Amino acid sequence: MQPTLLFTSLRATGAWVVTLLLFFPLGWLVLTAFKTELQAIAVPPLFVFEPTLGNFEEVQRRSDYVLFARNSLITSLGSTILGLLIAAPAAYSMAFFRTKRTRDILMWMLSTKMMPAVGALVPIYVIAQTAGLLDSLTALTIVFTLSNLPIMVWMLYSSYKDIPHEILEAARMDGANLWTEFRHVVLPLSVGGLASTGLLCLVLSWNEAFWALNLSSAKAGTLAVLIASYSSPEGLFWAKLSAASLMAIAPIVVFGWFSQKQLVQGLTFGAVK
Repeated sequence: MQPTLLFTSLRATGAWVVTLLLFFPLGWLVLTAFKTELQAIAVPPLFVFEPTLGNFEEVQRRSDYVLFARNSLITSLGSTILGLLIAAPAAYSMAFFRTKRTRDILMWMLSTKMMPAVGALVPIYVIAQTAGLLDSLTALTIVFTLSNLPIMVWMLYSSYKDIPHEILEAARMDGANLWTEFRHVVLPLSVGGLASTGLLCLVLSWNEAFWALNLSSAKAGTLAVLIASYSSPEGLFWAKLSAASLMAIAPIVVFGWFSQKQLVQGLTFGAVK
């Protein structure tokens, strides 16, 4: 049955409305970043104004943006690589060497993501303090890795499950040992799943704010710490806060745009399969 013109028009209109609602916060952030502080709080809001780059200059002058961006890059890449090194063999063993406890372990790992992060804050803070890792990139990298590890294991497990077991059996009959099988058979067949998992967890680590705000400050602070620094007892400086936020999200938004196919595939692995 062909959809009617009215139904098609309503569906297209609904899609545009949802798209505009989702895009509005980002669009408003971009507009505010190029306003002065007076223009940012003007009532009614200004849609036509003379843009200024003063907020971006003030952010760079007040804070070392390059330092915070470097910290975000190091912790995001480091946690993603470390997480893949742990999750890949773990998911491999669960997918191809299942036991009666495998499903329980997977469900337990997933259940840890349902616990509020604040519930684990005190013990993790005490451990980091005792180990002398407060305000360090090492602590953030480890915490980001542990935070994303359940998602990575689940996504890679779903990816490995799509590999036919007959291929592995043929490799074993040809004399392949465990390492050879994993390296020359499983990894080439699961490159898409590995890429999707890595890209998604890279984005999650880049956007992580809770642990960055509580375990770091000026030395190892990420871009989330830079944004939070523009909230002061005197109030919120909306224009400068928007400029700092735009500088923080611009790299990951551009990265996500060019890798959206892999990110969608990764979300599908984790949510549907």
